[in-house]
Amino acid sequence: MEKDNRAVRVTTLDNGIRIIGEYIPYFPSVSVGIWVGTGSACETEETNGLSHFIEHMLFKSTDHRSVLDIASEIDFLGGNVNAYTSKECTCYYAKVIQEHLPRALSLLSDILLYPRFDAEEFERERGVILEEIAMSEDTPDDTVLDLLAEGWFGKHPLGMPILGYADRISSVSRETVLSFRQSHYRPEKTVIAVAGMFDFEAFAEQCNALFGGWKPDMEPVQEMPVFSGPDYKAIIREKDIEQIHIAQAWQGVGQKDLRLYPLSVACNLLGGGNASRLFQRIRESMGAAYSVYAYPSVYSKLGTVVIYAATNPENAQRVSHALHEEIQRLRDGIEDSEFRMAKEQLKVSYLLGMESGFSRMMTLGRSLLLYGEVTDPHEVLAHMNDVTFEQVREEIERIFGGKYAAAAVGRGVKDLML
Repeated sequence: MEKDNRAVRVTTLDNGIRIIGEYIPYFPSVSVGIWVGTGSACETEETNGLSHFIEHMLFKSTDHRSVLDIASEIDFLGGNVNAYTSKECTCYYAKVIQEHLPRALSLLSDILLYPRFDAEEFERERGVILEEIAMSEDTPDDTVLDLLAEGWFGKHPLGMPILGYADRISSVSRETVLSFRQSHYRPEKTVIAVAGMFDFEAFAEQCNALFGGWKPDMEPVQEMPVFSGPDYKAIIREKDIEQIHIAQAWQGVGQKDLRLYPLSVACNLLGGGNASRLFQRIRESMGAAYSVYAYPSVYSKLGTVVIYAATNPENAQRVSHALHEEIQRLRDGIEDSEFRMAKEQLKVSYLLGMESGFSRMMTLGRSLLLYGEVTDPHEVLAHMNDVTFEQVREEIERIFGGKYAAAAVGRGVKDLML
């Protein structure tokens, strides 16, 4: 099956792998990503952190390349070859010049399809991941958002950290990780995305040669379980650091919900830029925070609105009160001028994001994998233009008229009213 949509083309291999590409003639570079439909939201308490563990292991030798071979080839390509794991997917990607695309795709196919999972490398990488977890624990803005997810999603997999917990990673066996990979890495759950200056027919032909013979090893596993509803918990963690980090989660929407557009305008208005209410009140007027913002956190079927601020312990209670006061002021009414400014900011941010071939590849791959389609940018802009003043007012009341979850990390947080 093949589909044309402007410069975007889609085709599907016989084993179910979908290929999507956007030809951008004015970009001399090419970005390619292999997207797999597994992340921490596809895990259980027993398997939490394994999607991320696998991402690490796939760079630790294959049937055809040693660890040094992989590292040397990455350096030869001269661009950027890496991977990341999120809540809902894992992506292995490369950004290279046009002539290196075939070699980059060959490298990505090798690490995806033929990893050795050498026992000694497995133990070494376990140590690396434990250090990464420790580093995250020493990064309080990461920690507070992990706690916030737990406070909102509870025992649902979206409430678990992407990296997993140290005690589980310390004890998990190589065989368990291998079994998880076999059941979650499947051709029908894989998308290959490319954007930049390339030949689609040649690219699709190489994809077929490299990936066409891939067959699933095991039966498919259950998808992310249905979310029954928020826990609305407040979770605190005492930590001897200079600042207190505060975060709140309110009811959002999923990626395909059209309410996302007025919701995004509301977030911009509240805490999306230098003229936003939170920035002007807490940073400019109070001088009480360097970082303070609000944004929509969006997944395929649901989402939250997140508010974050970092301040010193002496100002923490004042900042917490100010957050709630600004939310109430927002519910009391907004000005037409700030509505129009926040709406324009949203449009400009979207358009500037499209100027990068890498960001286009990321949008194409993630959208096709998680939502089964890629929305035309003209449709996105049309939805943004169609957002009305009243729709934003309705979203403000829907979001902030309800309950919320909260988290805080720092010294003296046990006495903080969130």
